Amino acid sequence: MSLRVLIVEDDKDLAELIAYNLRKEGYETILSHRGTLAVELLRSQPPDLVLLDVMLPDYDGFKIAQHIRNNPELKDIPIIFITARDMEQDKLKGFSLGADDYITKPFSVKELIARVKAVLRRVGKEKRQTLFRLGSLEVDLEKKEVRRGSQILDLTPTEFLILQALLENYGKPVSREYLIERVLKRDVYDRTVDVHIKKLREKLGEEGQAIQTVRGFGYKISL
Repeated sequence: MSLRVLIVEDDKDLAELIAYNLRKEGYETILSHRGTLAVELLRSQPPDLVLLDVMLPDYDGFKIAQHIRNNPELKDIPIIFITARDMEQDKLKGFSLGADDYITKPFSVKELIARVKAVLRRVGKEKRQTLFRLGSLEVDLEKKEVRRGSQILDLTPTEFLILQALLENYGKPVSREYLIERVLKRDVYDRTVDVHIKKLREKLGEEGQAIQTVRGFGYKISL
C-alpha cells in the first residue's frame, strides 16, 4: 500500500507539481488549498506525512501543526513546512510546534522529495533507499557501485562512503566532523576529507559538480 502525503498549499500550480512528482515516486497524494479542508482531511483520510504551507488564505499553517500535535490520533504524523516565511523566528516557531523539517520557497522539487523520504525513513515508515540517480549516474548502495550506463566507476571504499553520506542527506549540508566520525572513523585532519572530495569529484565527471562546498562547515550534494 502506498504511503499517503497530504499537501496543504494554496498555490494550485505548485501543489499539482509536487503531487505529480510524488506520485511518480509511488506515493498517494491528497491536495488541499485551504486550511479548513486540510483539517477535515486529516480526520477523514489520515496521511503518513503532511507538507504544510504557513500562509493559507483561511487558516494559519502553524495552527494546523498545533492541531495535529495536540490530537492523540494525529500527533505522530510527520510535518514538513513548505513556506516563503524564511525568518529565523518563523523557523524556530515551526520546529517548536513539532515540525520534522522546514523548507523555504523557492525550493527544488527533487530536494523536497529527498527530504520527504528522509523524514519517512527517520520515523520508520519508509524503507531505506538503496538506489540513487545523480544525472546520468546510478548509485547502488547494496552493491556499492556507481554506474554510468554499463561502466562501473572506480571509486575507493572511502570515496563511496562519502558519496553515500552526501546522497542520504541530499540537499542538506554534511559537516566535515560527521564525515570524519561516521565515515572515515579515525583521527584525521579536515584536509583529508577535502582530498577525498576532490578525487571523488574528478571521478564522477560532470556530476561531480553536484558536490558543493559549504564554507566553514562541510559539503552538500544537489543538482
